[in-house]
Amino acid sequence: AAETALLTGALGSAGHPLLVALTTHGDPLFDRGVGWFVWVVVVIKVLVAFVVLLVSVMLMIWFERKVISDMQSRIGPNRAGPFGIMQTLADGIKLFFKEDLIPEQSDRFVFKLAPYLTIIPAFLSFAIVPIGGYATIAGHTFELQLADPPMGILFLLAMSSIGVYGIMLAGWSSGSKYPLLGSVRASAQMISYEAALGMTVV
Repeated sequence: AAETALLTGALGSAGHPLLVALTTHGDPLFDRGVGWFVWVVVVIKVLVAFVVLLVSVMLMIWFERKVISDMQSRIGPNRAGPFGIMQTLADGIKLFFKEDLIPEQSDRFVFKLAPYLTIIPAFLSFAIVPIGGYATIAGHTFELQLADPPMGILFLLAMSSIGVYGIMLAGWSSGSKYPLLGSVRASAQMISYEAALGMTVV
């Protein structure tokens, strides 16, 4: 009722077509489901935007490195591709083949577990984000949302808090005081903004 009153105030009249559609049918864009044609168009748009974004970032990084190398009287990237444009892509490929170094005095199991404890809660937070209304594929209708918990905002705050454990365990399990000090500093930063985030929700 409160939402309807707010919509009525915003749209100006209770008989507004958009208000009627929202209150009786839900989201008018997804009232009859999303067909295969819409899916194809959306996928093409996402792919085009993704490719354009990646190429733009690659070119900007190349340009930045060229400018910095010129300021430092160096040649800069000039090996991978014409004029070194593909250097960023080569660096990304090289990253996948780098050796996984583990300190000798570290707790190996906890040291390997720490990155997963940080990244998995971040991905789980996206489970409660509604991408849209309903979609229909091959006669099956489903919501464009992985999970719809009754206390979604608390789930989001909980997942963001769990990421601190991964940072802390990574420093503690390394067996060195310097990573431990760095993890304590990073954890303090994360906890400080979580307090402000929790207060904004309240």
